[in-house]
Amino acid sequence: MSIPACPSPKSRVRRAVLAAAAGAALAATLAPAQAQTAAAWPNRPVRIVVPYPAGGSSDVIARLLSQQLQETLGQPVLVDNKAGANGNIGAEYVAKSTDGHTFLLADVLALAISGSVYTKLRFDPATDLVGAAMLAYSPHLLVVHPSVPANSLKELVALSQREPLSFAVTAIGSPPHLAGVAVEQATGARWQYIPYKGGAQAINDTMGGQAQVLMNGMLATLPHVQSGKLKVLAVSKRTRMPLVPQVPTLAESGVPDFESGSWQGVLAPRATPPAVLKRLNAELTRIIRSPDMRARLAAQGAEVSTMDTKEFARFYAAEHQRWAGIVKALNLTLD
Repeated sequence: MSIPACPSPKSRVRRAVLAAAAGAALAATLAPAQAQTAAAWPNRPVRIVVPYPAGGSSDVIARLLSQQLQETLGQPVLVDNKAGANGNIGAEYVAKSTDGHTFLLADVLALAISGSVYTKLRFDPATDLVGAAMLAYSPHLLVVHPSVPANSLKELVALSQREPLSFAVTAIGSPPHLAGVAVEQATGARWQYIPYKGGAQAINDTMGGQAQVLMNGMLATLPHVQSGKLKVLAVSKRTRMPLVPQVPTLAESGVPDFESGSWQGVLAPRATPPAVLKRLNAELTRIIRSPDMRARLAAQGAEVSTMDTKEFARFYAAEHQRWAGIVKALNLTLD
């Protein structure tokens, strides 16, 4: 067997120079192509899929953004509610989309949890979707139907220990469900969980008295507290919310260091060109940071919280890992 001769130093240098030149030529070719992709995009209507029923936190933000985004992009921006399976039906639809104009606006933590809870998903939330733009954070409110004779978490826990209280959740394995489990374990409360297909339905049934207790995003829940249809007992942020300064935190109410909530963000199919992601991030960040949008969200209990695409990727990966450990500890899996 013959062994190929080792190339001479001059030959190695010549090859390195040629390789570098080829790489520079390729980069020079790709850079204009990516810029052209971003400049030409969008060339058709943009679809924002909300994987929950109308009226929830994600839906509220999608509809606030859609008109301004439409004006910026010069194409219609359609909000499409595809609810079911704790948001996984709509998320799968977007993950498998190939038109370059379909995106997902959802609770990012719900997606981070889904991959650990659901064992038979037909897509992988961790790898088939990428973050385009983080938008806002909204803590959960712990609320009850006005007829429930409790005005604090301590009184609610004591009431539940006499007879389990019905606890509405957006879905089994959702962030509000896991938040409810954490409160239950920390306080000795006894909840009987009732799953729904989204926050709006859970809110409606709690207002109607079909459920007694609810934890849900403040953005979608606060208006019903303000109207007197729900009674708020605590907020899940580490510090009190300026909008409702009289409402204690769960940490103050007997659940030390507790914090939970809803992170609203836009995600895209894995194959979306980086230039498109960058442009979408820039446009959404500019819109959500505007004084008008900040004021509108703050008036409903949400805080603007933005990230660039790299920060979003790190956040998303870390949340997948964190919630995988929590779900494993709870031994919570679903088909």
